[in-house]
This record gives sequence, structure tokens and C-alpha cells, in this order.
Amino acid sequence: MATPVRLAARAAFPATIPILAGFTFLGAAYGIYMTSLGFHPIFPILMSFFIFAGSIEFITANLLLMAFAPFQAFLLAIMVNARHLFYGLSMLDKYHSVGKKKFYLIFGMCDESFSINYTAKPDPSIDKGWFMFFVTLYNHMYWVGGSTLGALLGQFITFNTEGLLFVMTALFVVIFLENWLQEKRHTSALIGLVVSVLSLMVFGANQFVIPAMIGILVILIAFRKPLERREVKPL
Repeated sequence: MATPVRLAARAAFPATIPILAGFTFLGAAYGIYMTSLGFHPIFPILMSFFIFAGSIEFITANLLLMAFAPFQAFLLAIMVNARHLFYGLSMLDKYHSVGKKKFYLIFGMCDESFSINYTAKPDPSIDKGWFMFFVTLYNHMYWVGGSTLGALLGQFITFNTEGLLFVMTALFVVIFLENWLQEKRHTSALIGLVVSVLSLMVFGANQFVIPAMIGILVILIAFRKPLERREVKPL
């Protein structure tokens, strides 16, 4: 008989298949990019494993070539990954009773893992804590695997990887559409879309993410009870 851990591992894998495709390409692009800057392959491999924050890893590659400025690097990392503060607030209830797995779930929470763990509804027989753990672990390993592949191949091949960066944009569109199709009502999704578009128009493409998240958070908190009543209202 399969143990709860094995059941959760099997249930989590199909949910991460789209991430496997995206992380393989983008991770490989990162590995190739690092080696093209003259770094030994071990650098992108270890950075992918210990940092595990795609955008900041690309930025770190350039920071390592600049003058030593730890405070600047710290502030830059906070700014780039500030959206994770909102992810953490959203996952407080879900991570409350998962035990020691919480520490790895916090460390490994990337955009993709958050999207899956926040919206996924595994079978009641599946342990949710282990399900979220394996979603996070699989995504982590996909990124490390893609970076390793790119780092090793980057020593022998060179080509323009700019187009590969669009892979993650397409990946988020697919995740959003899947969640849209699973929802009976789309109030939260529409709030997110409207606030994001307004923030984009007001703050521009380079600075709209944080204002958009603050706006979405404020609206969802303010209208939490009406939204919850609407979700549970029978058809």
C-alpha cells in the first residue's frame, strides 16, 4: 500500500509538468548566460540550488562582475523579490499545520510553486502538506536541472537566448487560463486583471508589480467576506 508521502509525490508531479518545460528552457538559458560571462559551470549550478530565484540569479551574474557592494545587492534583491512578501501573507493559513516542511516550503516558494500550491485542490485523500512540499521540490529540481544542462552545454555552444525569456511569460498565461477554467466564478481573477492593468498604465512596465499587488491585497482584504459568501453560495 502506498504511503501518504508517495501518494502526495505522485499527485504533485502532473501539476508541475508545465513548470518542467518552462524551467528547463529558462534554466538552460541562465546556465548558458553564466558560462558566456566566463563563469565555471559550478557557479550557475550552486546558485540555482541555493538562491533559487530566477530573476535575481540573472542579476547576480552581473553583480559578480562589478565592484563589491553588498548593501546595494541586498536592496536590489529585496526590490526584485518584494512580491514574495505578498505570497507569504497569502500562504500563512496553508503553511500553518505542515510541520517542519514549512521551512523548505518558505525557502522554495517561487512564483510557479505559489501559483500551484495556492490554487491546487488535491484529492481529500492526499496530504496537502506533502503535496505542497513535492510541488516545491519538483520545481526546485527542474530549475537546478535546467541550469546544470545549460551550464554544461554553454561551454560548447553559443547562441542568442533572448527569445527564451518569453517562456516564463507564456507559462504564467497557461497557469492563469487553467485556474480560470477551474473556477466557477472569476471575481478574484478579474480584480487581479483590472488592478494590474491600471497599475501598468499609471506606473509603467518596470514598476507596476508591487503597486498592483498592494492594490489587489487591499481590495481582497476589504471585500473578503462578501467574496467568500459569493464563492460558497449554491448555484
